[in-house]
Amino acid sequence: MDFRLTDEQRALRAGVRDLLAGRYGREALRASVDAAGALDRGLWRELGEAGFFALRLPEAAGGVGLGLPEAVLVFEEAGRALLPGPLVATHLAAGTVEGAAEGRAVVTAFDLGGLLVAHLGEADAVLGAPLLPSGEPVPSADPLTPLHRVASRSASRAAGGEAYRDEGALLTAALQVGSALRTVELAVGYGREREQFGQPIGAFQAVKHLCAQMLVRAEVARTAVYAAAVTAEAAEVAGAKLLADEAAVRNARDCLQVHGGMGFTWEADVHLHLKRAWVRAEQWRTAGEAEELLAAELAAEPTAESAAAAAAASG
Repeated sequence: MDFRLTDEQRALRAGVRDLLAGRYGREALRASVDAAGALDRGLWRELGEAGFFALRLPEAAGGVGLGLPEAVLVFEEAGRALLPGPLVATHLAAGTVEGAAEGRAVVTAFDLGGLLVAHLGEADAVLGAPLLPSGEPVPSADPLTPLHRVASRSASRAAGGEAYRDEGALLTAALQVGSALRTVELAVGYGREREQFGQPIGAFQAVKHLCAQMLVRAEVARTAVYAAAVTAEAAEVAGAKLLADEAAVRNARDCLQVHGGMGFTWEADVHLHLKRAWVRAEQWRTAGEAEELLAAELAAEPTAESAAAAAAASG
């Protein structure tokens, strides 16, 4: 099976990167932070017009007609840019919730455990739920992901969103991969600029090792996400989410270490990647849930010895 990107896929990724660089650069990111994560409806509609949400809808239904591998590439770029909002839920709702495909509607989901819902205050609908519940704002680790606590779970994961769980987990893993790759770039860039003892800190062996480990971690996760996008198997998705969550969180922490005290300041962007990675790690499928799924899959697979024994007994 060939997992190399086609020319069309590379062009798609480059086009999305250019779009986000022009429309959601660092100034826009910091403006979102200052606005306490308030959703930019204008940007949301622009994403819809660009086909972000309708990417996998058939052309006959007004969509782009592409598949899950292409969606993973697009979401990877969104994660790299720290694009805020319920991107995954709105993408999954295209074709079922009016206005979602065009970016006219904001759709969230019960993708967090317990009674928490992200971006509920600005949502027009909840994926798979008949009604939009009310909720009370609660503090969030990520300033770009406002959270609400709903009164009950009557419309939660069991009522809606479960059917989208694998796809939601994979697209969230793609967001994590984009963030992990971006923190590699931030660490390497700072290592080249910051000087100590008369030379860039990137020349020091300890910093080189950190950056190398970050790159390996991100690339392994990216490979797993791309493979899961092709196979679309639940176990592959679970493994990809595990690796992507680890890559996003650990890379952000290592990037903080490369930046030193500067990385812990509010003005630096590194902490935003770490906080978003923490939230995404709890969305759609947690590490514990992914491990349970993988364990069940492995337990169900017959070993070579048991298969031979079964064949001998039947023969």
